[in-house]
Amino acid sequence: MAPEIAPGRPETLTPEQEEKLRRLWQLVFQVCAVTSNHNGAAPDSVPAANDKTQDEDATKGKKGRLSFFSRKAKKDSDADLASAVPANAPVQLNLKDGEGDKYGQTKQFYDTLSSQSPDSIRDTIWSMVKHDHPDALVLRFLRARKWDVERALIMLVSTMNWRAQDMKVDEDIMKNGEEAAVAAEKGTDAAAQKLGHDFMAQIRKGISYVHGHDKQGRPLCFVNTRLHRQGEQAEEALERYTVYLIETCRMMLQPPVDTATIVFDMTNFSMANMDYAPVKFMIKCFEANYPECLGTVLVHKAPWIFQGIWKVIRGWLDPVVANKVHFTNSAKEMEEFIPLKHIPKDLDGDEDWTYQYVEPAEGENAALRDTATRDRLLAARAFLYKEYEAATLEWIRNPDGGGDGGAEIKARRNAIAARLREDYWVVDPYVRARSYYDRIGVLLPGGKVDWYPEAKKAEAVNGTEAAPLPVPGTAADDVD
Repeated sequence: MAPEIAPGRPETLTPEQEEKLRRLWQLVFQVCAVTSNHNGAAPDSVPAANDKTQDEDATKGKKGRLSFFSRKAKKDSDADLASAVPANAPVQLNLKDGEGDKYGQTKQFYDTLSSQSPDSIRDTIWSMVKHDHPDALVLRFLRARKWDVERALIMLVSTMNWRAQDMKVDEDIMKNGEEAAVAAEKGTDAAAQKLGHDFMAQIRKGISYVHGHDKQGRPLCFVNTRLHRQGEQAEEALERYTVYLIETCRMMLQPPVDTATIVFDMTNFSMANMDYAPVKFMIKCFEANYPECLGTVLVHKAPWIFQGIWKVIRGWLDPVVANKVHFTNSAKEMEEFIPLKHIPKDLDGDEDWTYQYVEPAEGENAALRDTATRDRLLAARAFLYKEYEAATLEWIRNPDGGGDGGAEIKARRNAIAARLREDYWVVDPYVRARSYYDRIGVLLPGGKVDWYPEAKKAEAVNGTEAAPLPVPGTAADDVD
């Protein structure tokens, strides 16, 4: 059975949605100073990052603060590029301050434009793309903002600031990973030692882990709430680990699946396990910085004391996210979402698998220290970025593609996106530290995922052949 592709994805866009995607790419390119000549110079439509007028407009908080998108008259050949934003007409922010801006992202947006260069914003966007189709990443922000292009732009740019400046997702958390945390534990710097120990404590205990998939092919993240104790780990370590787990789970998404399912196992939960700060941070991550990444949330065997807690937490949630939360009390109820064979035995399922952490191996991150190869691979990858940008600029200027409905340019953009995905896994060992999932053979070179590497090893020893795994995006019952 072929996987079903959800609406609003690159393969399932309506003409109206496709136009929104073009408009958002156009504005992203203006923010990032991407022009057809790719010489890195800022176009007339975007002021320098420290432009005084821009700072003053951001401070005033008045309608029309996106006036820096005003564009000088273009030549006739570039007229189509301005179709979404007519020449000399500013793109206005038609929102009242604070309206629909739960996390203050509008302010972050302007702060980012005033403090970061266009190139740095562009670099962060491409760094976040990783193995995704670039359109798929951008569309997450559009869907999260109900196809409002301006809101999506604000969300996207503020997320890039959060990744690069606040969390240092790619330059620190994912690059250094578990090996660096273990090394910090053994160091002499007390603060770094504490941070490394608290980070690793969560991994070693198996407070949360990723294993198996639900009926839609979505990776399953299990959270054992009884293993967490408020105050045991520093808040910074909890936040770093939350981001680390989300990013690691992203590595395991197999297209067309683009979301994950979280199972909160509330067995033996008590008030000593309740910690509001990391819950708030997790909610912010999924609502503000990882939009459209959450498929379903199952809260399993919640005790009666959780009723009052849930009322508080539900008040923090966006209604769309709140509607993804389901309460289950038995394996039979969980089976509506997860095949019984992927429900752990301690939750009365058939999954006979136990999380056992494997420590980093000496030399597993040797590629990270090969900076010469890394730089060469990243330089080659940069040409793919420019190739995709050039094709996208052409698509913006001439969406119909000379009468063929844009089929040729769309196919070209998709082909470049496929090359970007394949190329990422070549670069990956040079920019991301190996994780537990790489170590045990779940996450394989090339981005393939095998949830049961131990079974295949045993079958190889016994001379038997492993049964094929379900195609991502299909229900297990369709394959069995």
